[in-house]
Amino acid sequence: MSERVVYFSGQYVPEHEARVSVYDSALMFGDMAFEMTRTFGGRPFQLREHLDRLYATLRLIETDPGLSIDQLERITRETLDRNRGTEPVDVDWLIMHDVSRGPLEWYASAFEGGVKPTVVVTCWPLIVHMGRFAPNYRTGVHLAIPAQPAMPAHLLDPKAKTRSRLHYRNAMLQSKRLGENIWPLLLDPDGFLAEGPGWNVFLVKDGVLFSPENRNILRGVSRGVTCTLAEKLGIEVREANLGRYEALQADEMFCTATTYCLVHATTFEGQTIGDGEPGPVFQRLTEAWKKHAGVDMVAQAEAYAKRVEDWEARQRPSGG
Repeated sequence: MSERVVYFSGQYVPEHEARVSVYDSALMFGDMAFEMTRTFGGRPFQLREHLDRLYATLRLIETDPGLSIDQLERITRETLDRNRGTEPVDVDWLIMHDVSRGPLEWYASAFEGGVKPTVVVTCWPLIVHMGRFAPNYRTGVHLAIPAQPAMPAHLLDPKAKTRSRLHYRNAMLQSKRLGENIWPLLLDPDGFLAEGPGWNVFLVKDGVLFSPENRNILRGVSRGVTCTLAEKLGIEVREANLGRYEALQADEMFCTATTYCLVHATTFEGQTIGDGEPGPVFQRLTEAWKKHAGVDMVAQAEAYAKRVEDWEARQRPSGG
């Protein structure tokens, strides 16, 4: 059984003992900000950038976590350090932050000392996440437009990262019915490409890297890293309104997220992008990402893939 611990509202507790109240605003309203990052070579990646976005979201949803950003950064590093010894040193970690305003005031009498914000920091070994993702680096992924559109900014600003994500879940369920390994790419209210559930998209045309305008998307940290690396490589980067037409005319298409960094798209709406293989711009950016992260994420994922079954077996409680 795991010996991992989590930071839970002021205490470090065993992972299996961490519980959010049934009266928490996160459960009642989906009223919770969150962030996810990872380590590369044991070092948290762009941690401050993720925490900056977390605190921007918290300000938007008017939630005070009761901690400064510096305090939460120290807590995050402490949580990671407390968990390192549970895995071999070559295992990298997924780091997750969840913050809500806590149980609703109506139920304050059920809590000794009153209600307070819920602040959770967890660290999860990336063995399964990246091990199961590994084949995508070779085969690429298939993108399709689901019936579910992106959330209009006038209803809920997509730049805020919250747990109110039913539209993402709907899009994932719809794409799953289309076939295996279909990734949903949502359209914004004007019919332009927006984003996937937890990832950003890029197109390449004539050597130019295109990204959807950031008004209706989550401004992904890894999206920003990709743009910066492209500029350093001398690749022109443009933000633009992009539709189905532009996607089908693209020479390359790929997705970015912090866990896997970037993965190429083989098809869009059932039609092959380019020749279906990783394109030259994508390949240059992949090598730049490896240098930037200090880890060959593709080789790491392939190595983890060989360990998934054994790792999962060791996580199960022993019978008694």
